[in-house]
Amino acid sequence: MRYTEASLVKKMEELGIGRPSTYAPTISTIQQREYVVKEDRKGSTREMMQILLKGEEITSSMVREKYGYEKGKLSPTDIGTVVNNFLEQHFQNIMDYNFTASVEKEFDEIAVGKLNWPSMIERFYQPFHSRVDTATRTSERSKGEKVLGKDPESGKPVSVKIGRFGPIAQIGEATDQEKPRFASLLKGQSLEHITLEEALDLFRLPRTIGHFEGEELVVGVGKYGPYVRHKSKFFSLAKSDDPYTIQEERAIEIIMDKRTREEQRNIKQFEEEPGMQILNGRYGPYISFQNRNYRIPRGMKPEELTLGECREIISKADAKKK
Repeated sequence: MRYTEASLVKKMEELGIGRPSTYAPTISTIQQREYVVKEDRKGSTREMMQILLKGEEITSSMVREKYGYEKGKLSPTDIGTVVNNFLEQHFQNIMDYNFTASVEKEFDEIAVGKLNWPSMIERFYQPFHSRVDTATRTSERSKGEKVLGKDPESGKPVSVKIGRFGPIAQIGEATDQEKPRFASLLKGQSLEHITLEEALDLFRLPRTIGHFEGEELVVGVGKYGPYVRHKSKFFSLAKSDDPYTIQEERAIEIIMDKRTREEQRNIKQFEEEPGMQILNGRYGPYISFQNRNYRIPRGMKPEELTLGECREIISKADAKKK
């Protein structure tokens, strides 16, 4: 079962986990650490045979059913799954819903003077400290590693696991003379559901798809998703672009679109002060100087501002802030 933020709070209330003041920070933390992501899922449609019994007559018909549709639900990531499995393995008592509820009750008793807090903390900490020591000594870093099969070309094992920058696929082993090959999983792929064929497809990247302005156009997948690389610059692909099928013409279009946006963003620069720019931002024009942004007063036209007027705006803003 998947929860929305609201339904998760309701479930925590039912189980007696946390207090109202802790719900928002808890949900915020698990998203910031990328243990879960809030997402929509389109779902799929399947055909089913519907059989009806009415009196003594049986009728059948084919109907369509939509399943797997989710709207704004919290879904566990690969990292979240690995962390949860590790905690379940080594800290079963703490992962028990009743543990948190019972601790909350003890806190209430401490607050009204019915329970001595040092003895309560000691009763919890001694076994907890022992479990931490045991887990540290006996367990390696949990990577959620899973072997999918063998690479038909090299005969080496193909596996997926959590790497330094997220989920990755690997061909070969660290003990091989030849270094293993690595590829990042695409958005929407998970360690649990990825197939051998899908993992092998990841190694088709990066791929060269043509040339533009005398330089190669290279498509790949990085930490922030699919991209096209040109002249050592990276241009993100749109959600509708497939890195495995995108062609030279579309890649050039993406590059030119970004260049146009950047040109429109730069309103004015000053030769006497290269570090000062007048830019067009999300909320309107502003002055950028020494990694700080300054709002342009109403009534002043950004394209007509002089260097002296920009300095005056910056000086007044700094003085007001002090």
